[in-house]
Amino acid sequence: MTDLGAVAWPPAPIRTERLVLRESRARDRAAFIELSASPEVHTYLGGPRLPEELERAMPEVPAQRSGSFVVDLEGAMIGQILLRRAPEHRRPDAAGKVDLGYLFLPRAWGFGYATEACAAALDWFAGVLPGEPVVLTTQTANVGSMRLAAKLGFTEVERFRAWDAEQWLGQWSRPPGVPSD
Repeated sequence: MTDLGAVAWPPAPIRTERLVLRESRARDRAAFIELSASPEVHTYLGGPRLPEELERAMPEVPAQRSGSFVVDLEGAMIGQILLRRAPEHRRPDAAGKVDLGYLFLPRAWGFGYATEACAAALDWFAGVLPGEPVVLTTQTANVGSMRLAAKLGFTEVERFRAWDAEQWLGQWSRPPGVPSD
């Protein structure tokens, strides 16, 4: 199970103070290739893919699937937010729950965009599926991702070893009827 089930997709764009979370468009293809080919972005994700391979394999309109948001700053893609069901082969505490993932271009790092975009996506999610928990997995060595998880309100469920590194699994949930701050 990888989609969000009964959630209508795509939703209307989600607007924050500085960003828009929206579905992907053909004009985002170059940014998706840059994101997937970036050694910095993929330091903790198994390494980058070759740009030539991505050029051949990437569809004209990438990532058009339920739960995939483009993060747009002033009309240009700077990242991607993913909300998808964790596969059954993942950790028992994560299996079947919605998993939050995010990737941002290095030039967008350090400005709070990831926090702003992820918080908006979580608020949207809590509105369409109230009370359903969200999980996030990251390497403990990824200090930035660990810091972001804490800012977003994820609490540790467990640590485990996978892909030759210590991993951290956290869970987020907002009880129904509790507004964000």
